[in-house]
Amino acid sequence: MSVVVLVLLGLLTFFLYKSWQSTRKSSLPPGPGRLPIIGSVHRLPFGYQQHAFLDWKKTYGDIIYLEIFNKPAVVLNSAKVMQELLDKRGSKYSGRPRSVLISEMIGMTNNVTILPYGDQWRRQRRWFQTAFQSASALESYVPLQRCESVRLLSGILDAWQSTQDKASRDVGKEVFSGVKRYVGALMMQIAYGHSVASLDDEFVVLSERALAGTLEAATSVASLVDFFPFLRYLPPWLPGAGFLTKVAEVHELVRVMIDVPYERVQASIAKGAARPCFLTSLLDEYAKDGKMSAYDEADVKGAANIVYGAGTDTTATVLTAFLLAIVLHPEALKKAQAEIDSVVGTERLPELGDRQSLPYFDVLLKEVYRWHPPVPLVIPRLVTEEDTYRSYTIPAGSVVMPNIWAITRDPECYPDADAFRPERFLSSTPEPDPRGFAFGFGRRSCPGQAFGDSSVWLAAARIVAAFDVTKAHDPATGAEVSFQPKFASGMISHVMPFPFEVQPRSERVGRLIRELETEA
Repeated sequence: MSVVVLVLLGLLTFFLYKSWQSTRKSSLPPGPGRLPIIGSVHRLPFGYQQHAFLDWKKTYGDIIYLEIFNKPAVVLNSAKVMQELLDKRGSKYSGRPRSVLISEMIGMTNNVTILPYGDQWRRQRRWFQTAFQSASALESYVPLQRCESVRLLSGILDAWQSTQDKASRDVGKEVFSGVKRYVGALMMQIAYGHSVASLDDEFVVLSERALAGTLEAATSVASLVDFFPFLRYLPPWLPGAGFLTKVAEVHELVRVMIDVPYERVQASIAKGAARPCFLTSLLDEYAKDGKMSAYDEADVKGAANIVYGAGTDTTATVLTAFLLAIVLHPEALKKAQAEIDSVVGTERLPELGDRQSLPYFDVLLKEVYRWHPPVPLVIPRLVTEEDTYRSYTIPAGSVVMPNIWAITRDPECYPDADAFRPERFLSSTPEPDPRGFAFGFGRRSCPGQAFGDSSVWLAAARIVAAFDVTKAHDPATGAEVSFQPKFASGMISHVMPFPFEVQPRSERVGRLIRELETEA
């Protein structure tokens, strides 16, 4: 009799569990169909996932549930749902998914962008807030921004002069390189007190090789270890496990990228020749008698390193998107030039203090942020405890993917969203400022927003004041060279090189750039 009762109790428990599980599944947000083992992976495109998620919004709405192999995931497709979850419920939505590949195998540890929400993250966040959000810190960077923006203009002028004896005047690649050097020089100087003259600089080369290798690994078969961690223990000679050799190579690149600048600054301190910078400020705070604990040293190294890694690509992408926008929309360039001429004149270049007096140029930049957000899918969050939103259950451990691209194309926020139209921000009922979401949401928003935005503004305003930037022309016929804008898929939506020309607006501005270059 007791056996029968136990069997019946077991069956009852089983059916109650299945009933609960079924009810729980029905309360999940809607989403694409799922298959055993792979979940919704078969529905995910390999590239440009932000576009697919926006298309899914028409079917499933602004909050979508899917499963990526064994992980639950939620896509957020509107500003409203991101604000309500990421801002207002930040205590539940500020985690980061475990990164076996990037952190544990490649060695990008002690990195505020991927650290789990906790004491270590809060400490690093405080460091970055001190360095990039205080008014005194931002003011201290202005001379550096002015100097490096002049070097950028000088490089563009050099590129133009080099075309004068050539049939083709397309200087796109040189200008793109100059933009990357400008941003990289800012970040290297702030992080390590190190001046960067060109992209051949040792520190820049080390960083670019390591970051490129990391991104390549993250978009390859190696990324499967995040879903199946046991794969990291396969012998590299096993068929299909060759990615482990590549990951080991990238790990060494990352180690060198983190260690070499740190050791150089330490050596400069020993000689009494170190320049004040982010790293020296942390060493002053945490080094006692020239020594640090192993924990503090690793934390300081990682924090200094991410100044370059997190700030360079995104800021450079906004500037190259700006160049693309004014080439495609010459009427916007002409309006901006007319405004700058009327406010600044032609005897000097724009300064950050002119920003409030240049409303059209400011909305031109706003439209660039909206038209092409540099990070269309921000770094995923992790739900640290189960939550209920609307009538949906969001399971603990869910990976949350905020789709910034979907906000920029939301007709409720931005009517005629596919059009490039800066005037949308000048109406009596202006549309939302895209800088409110382009830098992220809530506790994980970018702490360097103000510095990055001002660096973009100064460089872009000075380029517009000094140069005409136009489509390239066919040397045989003189006709404009048409092209289709292209953007790379990935976490950062890089603008692919395109043909364009630059020309100084006057001989006077050319002389002004050379004079300022000499002073700098």
